[in-house]
Amino acid sequence: MHMVQTDRAPLPAGHYSQAIVHGGMAFVSGQLPIDPATGASAGESIEEQMEQALGNVAAILDAAGSSLDRLLKVTVYLSDMSLWSRGNAVYERTLGEHRPARAIVATLPLHYDYLVEIDAIAAVETD
Repeated sequence: MHMVQTDRAPLPAGHYSQAIVHGGMAFVSGQLPIDPATGASAGESIEEQMEQALGNVAAILDAAGSSLDRLLKVTVYLSDMSLWSRGNAVYERTLGEHRPARAIVATLPLHYDYLVEIDAIAAVETD
């Protein structure tokens, strides 16, 4: 088992890892739509926030030896289910034909009043 950390995604602000790799899988902690270069929100719209949160997941998966096309399970936490269709459009555009198992959970409020948070499990390439 090993911890993954990359500066291409927001660094943990608490007692957790960006991801843990174990048994051929990467377990990615919840990713908020924080721009790792600035530490600020990626924007106010669900589209901007979904793109950044997915980008953070992608950066962590890359550092773990995986990628979005190796996702097995994704959980999307939305601050309001009325955002589902707009967020889903970004998710679909980003993942293309790949369709991992997914759950969407409505939760109020998310940390710092963000609109979305995403955690994931992905297969890791093994030699």
